[in-house]
Amino acid sequence: MNLIAAVDRNWGIGLNNALLVQIPEDMKRFRQITTGNVVVMGRRTLESFPGGQPLKDRTNIVVTADRDYQVKGAFCVHSMEELTDELGKYDSERIYIIGGESIYRQLLAQCDTALITKINYEYQADAWFPDLDQMEEWVLSDESDEQTYFDLEYYFQRYERKRR
Repeated sequence: MNLIAAVDRNWGIGLNNALLVQIPEDMKRFRQITTGNVVVMGRRTLESFPGGQPLKDRTNIVVTADRDYQVKGAFCVHSMEELTDELGKYDSERIYIIGGESIYRQLLAQCDTALITKINYEYQADAWFPDLDQMEEWVLSDESDEQTYFDLEYYFQRYERKRR
């Protein structure tokens, strides 16, 4: 399975249930990578999307403890066990964990690849992605040249879990 996120210098990912910044090229890359695949998210991440609607042209799986929660165009699961059963129906290479913080942390150990947009700026944040640079089981395997959006510098990075 894969993780995909945009993080700031301190691995911050959000503030008040919103992205820290929206970079058009990053959004385009996210769309290209996840379209036609499975995306897994928490309920609050889904609710942060325009109109609280699932992402088009993807299989949307929402993790929520609320057993009454339903959303048209998404499959809701209510526990990690239910999620594991549901994900077993798909090729793991086509599954992308898209947030938020709690979902990233719960599924990190099951993932082999993390596609990170690393933004060279420190934002105020209240949600963070696990700092892969501090985890010896993860290695930075690829990094793009410097990208810019106005005066903001960022990089597309690929982390992979070390093979044992």
